[in-house]
Amino acid sequence: MKEGDVILTAVPQADGAIKNRPAIILREMPPYRDLLVCGVSTQLNQQVKDFDELISPSDADFAASGLRSESLIRLGFLAVLPRSSIIGAMGSVSPRRHRRLLKRLSDYLVK
Repeated sequence: MKEGDVILTAVPQADGAIKNRPAIILREMPPYRDLLVCGVSTQLNQQVKDFDELISPSDADFAASGLRSESLIRLGFLAVLPRSSIIGAMGSVSPRRHRRLLKRLSDYLVK
């Protein structure tokens, strides 16, 4: 697994429940190679304008992502997970989208 991969993993929810959800690997974290991921959701109404990002069937990298329907990449829904919690890889987003997500998150963090 590598940065930019879309994975299926158990992710803690806001209510404390753990659900298997798609997520995107943003970065491998030192020193143990844990993964910083952001959740992916089909709940498009949760989009935070100018922060989260939609991925749609009309996007060039949608088919490679392994996602089944238009989805919201939620940069505000972050988790650091051990590699052992990853159920499997579904696909990947384009390197361009991955860089854009990292830049948007970084810009937000340094405000």
